[in-house]
Amino acid sequence: MSKSGMGMGLLGLSTAEEGIYRHFLRNPGTAAEDIHLRIHAPKDTVRTALDRLHGLGLLRRAGDGAVTPADPEVAVDRLTDLRLRELHHELQQVTQARHLVAELRVEQGLRTPAPKGVERMEDLSQIRNRIDDLAFFAREEILSVEPHTALTQENIDHARPLDTRCLRRGVRIRNVVLKEALDHPPTVAYLRELTAQGARIRVACDISERILVYDRHTALVPADPDDTSRGALIAQETGLVANILALFEKIWDQATDLAALIEEPAEGAAGLSAVEQRVLESMCRVGKDEIGARDLGISVRTYRRHVADLLRVLDASSRAHAALLARERGWI
Repeated sequence: MSKSGMGMGLLGLSTAEEGIYRHFLRNPGTAAEDIHLRIHAPKDTVRTALDRLHGLGLLRRAGDGAVTPADPEVAVDRLTDLRLRELHHELQQVTQARHLVAELRVEQGLRTPAPKGVERMEDLSQIRNRIDDLAFFAREEILSVEPHTALTQENIDHARPLDTRCLRRGVRIRNVVLKEALDHPPTVAYLRELTAQGARIRVACDISERILVYDRHTALVPADPDDTSRGALIAQETGLVANILALFEKIWDQATDLAALIEEPAEGAAGLSAVEQRVLESMCRVGKDEIGARDLGISVRTYRRHVADLLRVLDASSRAHAALLARERGWI
């Protein structure tokens, strides 16, 4: 178990697999013959664990039998991607299973009892009212993935008072939208309006999921992912909500910050956009990309892309060189 109290079991490793991987982190290049004695596990358990770790790419065996572990960052990223894919598949199966039960109950001529912690709603006006209620009473955070290509003026007029109220009360809003929505001026204008009030919005090129999560304990997904007119599932069951949250974070991490795509160039620093100017200042102030990206509310991938662009614009050989050149030119 790690010092934080969270082991690698969260990422799908067994106790034996985690013990073996940690052993080789401490003792890289050693052989695996007596590993069962070191972690106090049966030989068969260890053999199975070693096979899986090799299959996952977390261990590599040299010709002389020595074993070398993958870098921890690579290992955790690989396990995280695998786990999130599993969670996504599990979420799809759950929604499909609920839909099947409802159909079978209708065939039986019985009313469909809502599973514990999961409620199915089919009336679209009732769903909208429930969404309004959840937004109105949200206290901490609202997360959403919305693959729409345009918002009607009616949609905007309906959403604006609720969104504004939430943001003024300090509710954090994180929203992922489809890139095609940026081709619709009224939608872009409203997204700008939200970001100006403190919402964080990212853009994805290819999303089909529809997700809403309120205060990390109530989630909405379509009852039928291929036909949203068939209603929604409203979940408060802890495990299911956790899976939906994991899927949201996966989509969020792979999306691009809205400002990086629609900000106009700012006057002054050689035509740098506003976000590039902020990245330049952050790059000179903080040492880690993760900290800079978090401070600016953009993904690490987007932050690093801007850093690379700035190095090219400044014709700098390194970040330290770029900071020096920027100061000499009066850009910061």
